[in-house]
Amino acid sequence: MRWLLPEHIDDILPGEAMRIEALRRRLLDLFFRGGYELVMPPLVEFTDSLLTGTGHDLELRTFKVVDQLSGRMMGVRADITPQVARIDAHLLNRRGVARLCYCGSVLHARPATPGASREPIQLGAELFGEGRIAGDLEIQGMLCRALAAARVRGARMDVGHVAVFRSLVQAARIGREAEAGLFEALQKKDVPALVSLTRPLDAATRRAMLMLPELYGDAAVLRAAARKLPKLPALRRALGTLLALSDACPIPVSFDLAELRGYHYHSGVVFDAYCDGVAGPVARGGRYDEVGRAFGRPRAATGFSIELRSLAAVAGAGKARKRR
Repeated sequence: MRWLLPEHIDDILPGEAMRIEALRRRLLDLFFRGGYELVMPPLVEFTDSLLTGTGHDLELRTFKVVDQLSGRMMGVRADITPQVARIDAHLLNRRGVARLCYCGSVLHARPATPGASREPIQLGAELFGEGRIAGDLEIQGMLCRALAAARVRGARMDVGHVAVFRSLVQAARIGREAEAGLFEALQKKDVPALVSLTRPLDAATRRAMLMLPELYGDAAVLRAAARKLPKLPALRRALGTLLALSDACPIPVSFDLAELRGYHYHSGVVFDAYCDGVAGPVARGGRYDEVGRAFGRPRAATGFSIELRSLAAVAGAGKARKRR
């Protein structure tokens, strides 16, 4: 039938549309009160700009078309965050801290998870120019307030830090091919492969690599990691950041020191937020300082994006907080 939509592409009907719009307004108002300014990047860009600094994962998820006017390749955005980084670096070009927020549809060539929409609505906040732990704490706090404003049940967060693995690789001077193999094994939690791949490494690095998949749980794993992992400056700073986030987080938080999502994109803390009623994460984020460098302007950056449609489906399920 000619009026059928493509797989994983849906109309949003009045009831759901009103829930999404009400939540969108509530969360953007929350961001505005925090000093975040709204930007609206375009739906399409030339791919040499759209995919700058984002790694191969985003490239595979991006629909590409040829621009009829210029003959150049364009992409339909699969993630708004790199566009906001471009706006900060080249259009606003401010000194000091900049706070930006956004909301819009993105398009994925394939569903991000089984059954997911290929046209999610992405709403997020990005903080530029703050490289200290204060920036990570601000973004974590803003996300927790957004989940509270949505009144979801069972809000919780999984947190990692790419510098844990990266510092071990750099200290042991592991080559790119070996690094890629170790990265793949850790992503899959493939311990037998990890055992095999770490045989050529020195004893201390091998012990640390084999320990990473076991370092998962509450803040106690951070203290265990501080005792057992090599005393590398970058690694110790990463553990200190994670401990500070644990102490400040108002919702349950767990840590996974083998979590390497966005390894070629993120530069520090990475996190996923979950709630009852949604199978996958409702929000994802982390620190991505190197993306500004890719745009020609080194710039500290951290932020998060919410999958608004998924969050709206369960918004209001929890108890509203009493106002004092």
